[in-house]
Amino acid sequence: MATSMEAIASQRALDYLPVSLFGSTMGLTGLSMAWNLAHGLFDLPLWVSSAIAAVSVVVFAALLIAYGVKALSAPDKVLAEFHHPIAGNLFGTFLISILLLPIVIAPVNLDAARVLWAIGAAGMVLFAWTIVSRWMSDRQQTTHATPAWIVPVVGMLDVPLALPSLGLPPLTEVMILSLAVGLFFAVPLFTLIFSRLVFEAPMPDALRPTLLILVAPFSVGFSSYVVTVGRIDLFAQSLYCLMLFVLAVLLGQLRVLRRSCPFRVAWWAVSFPLAASAVAALKFAAFDPNWFTTGVAWALLALATLTIAGLLVRTLVGVAQGELRTLST
Repeated sequence: MATSMEAIASQRALDYLPVSLFGSTMGLTGLSMAWNLAHGLFDLPLWVSSAIAAVSVVVFAALLIAYGVKALSAPDKVLAEFHHPIAGNLFGTFLISILLLPIVIAPVNLDAARVLWAIGAAGMVLFAWTIVSRWMSDRQQTTHATPAWIVPVVGMLDVPLALPSLGLPPLTEVMILSLAVGLFFAVPLFTLIFSRLVFEAPMPDALRPTLLILVAPFSVGFSSYVVTVGRIDLFAQSLYCLMLFVLAVLLGQLRVLRRSCPFRVAWWAVSFPLAASAVAALKFAAFDPNWFTTGVAWALLALATLTIAGLLVRTLVGVAQGELRTLST
C-alpha cells in the first residue's frame, strides 16, 4: 500500500507541468529546419540539423508521456489550464509541435509524418475555432490580452509548412484556409495586444518572455505565404521587413530579461519565434543574396542556436537537480 501511495504521489507530482513546455519542441524543430536551410545556403554540416531533429523528437516523446501522466492523474488541473484565459491558448503549442515534427520525420518515415500532420492539421483547425468562439462568447478582460493569444493564429499559419515534405496531392484549399485565417486574425490580435502593452500596466515579469511571440505572425506568416504561393513577392518581402522591425523592437525590450525574471520554463516562449525568424531570414537570403540579407541570416541563426542551446542545457540541469516544479511556476 505504501508503495502504491508513493507511486500516486509521484504521478501527482507532475500536476504542475505546464502545457506551454511543448514550446521547446517547437523551438528545437524550427532550429533543425533553420540548420537544414543553412546546409544548402552556407554548406554547414547537415548532421547538426539531423541531431537537433532527433533531440526534438525525444523531447516531444518525453513531454507527451509526462503530460499524459498529468492528464490521467490530475485531469482537473488540465481542465483548469485549458479554461484559463491566458494559459488555455498555449495548448496550441502541442498541436504546433505535431504540425512541425513531420518536417523532420518525413525523411525517416514518410507515412508516420503524413499521419502526424493530418492529426495536427485537423486538431489545429478545431482548436482555433474553439478559441475564437470562446473569445466571442464571453466578455474578455484587457489584461488577459497577452502575446499567448497569438498562439492559435500562429498554429494556423504552421499548417502548410510541412506539405512540401510530405508528397501529398495538392491541398491548395487547406493551405489558403490556414493562411487566410492566420493572417486575418493576426492583425486585430496584434493591435489588441499592442494596445494593452501601451495603455495598461506592464505585464508581470514571468510573462515577459512571451513578448517575442509577437514576431511569430510575421516570421511564420512569411514562410507559410511562400509555401502557399510558391514565390517571394512584394507581400512576402513586406512580411520579412516587418519581422525584422518587430524583432529588433522586442529584442531591445528583452535585453534586461535575465535581471528582471529568473529562469523559468516560460523562457522557452522565445525559442520558436527566434527559430522561425532564422528560417525566414535564410529563405530570404537564398532569394536575394547580398551582404545585408546574408548577414541577417547568419546573425539570426547564431542567435537562435545559442539561445535554444542555453535553454535546453538550463532546463536539463533543472530537471537533474529536481527543480522542475520551481521552474514551472
